[in-house]
Amino acid sequence: MKGHIHSIESFGTVDGPGIRMVVFLKGCPMRCLYCHNPDTWEPGGGTEMTAEEILSQFQAARHFYTNGGITVSGGEPLLQMEFVTDLFEKAARQGIHTCLDTSGITFQPEDSGAVRSMDRLMDVTRLVMLDIKHIDPEAHQKLCGHSNRRILDFARYLAERNVPVWIRHVVVPGITDREEDLYRLGRFIGTLGNVKALDVLPYHDMGKAKYRKLGIDYPLKDVKPLEREKAVEAKQVILRGIRDERREKAEGHCS
Repeated sequence: MKGHIHSIESFGTVDGPGIRMVVFLKGCPMRCLYCHNPDTWEPGGGTEMTAEEILSQFQAARHFYTNGGITVSGGEPLLQMEFVTDLFEKAARQGIHTCLDTSGITFQPEDSGAVRSMDRLMDVTRLVMLDIKHIDPEAHQKLCGHSNRRILDFARYLAERNVPVWIRHVVVPGITDREEDLYRLGRFIGTLGNVKALDVLPYHDMGKAKYRKLGIDYPLKDVKPLEREKAVEAKQVILRGIRDERREKAEGHCS
């Protein structure tokens, strides 16, 4: 079995714990307005590699991956779920920590076969980095071209299975920075018992050059990058929502 690989980063430090090999797969069904990897959108193409080839590359430099492992990202890696499962199962047998960086947009809770396939993948996934773009379904549709229903369903599924999760949220001026939405996101995260970390990231426009190279119009060309301090403030609002949700849940149990 071969996966369609966009690129491999051999020294990743922000895509899971420790130092990691990050494998970027081709293909993504979403068209997020602030996406900085439009060159990963189309499925197919790229470099075809087997799990064994990727693991051989990892093992050749394993002494560099201190407390790290392999992260599979995209694009949307779940478009190639069979390949990711093959890679993670073989990585697990070699004692390699596995991390999936996904939006969860492909999750199909109504399809029992798809859920069984996801169960198999989660059996060998040690961490999921879940990107929640927007808590409001209509705003999410405008931002990404899809509702967030499947993403939130996937978050609940991961909580039910107690798969460790890091939540990521990008704060985009005028789009994902409303205090009300940030607080609602926090309230939702507060219902999940498996969240180990929250990364709130400031919007940047470093992908503009890729859009020009591909001849694609950059949708947010008039939106300025967000100051890091604003992302810190947004995180505090989300954390307040988490605390309120957990406090009210605890008080309900006590009563």
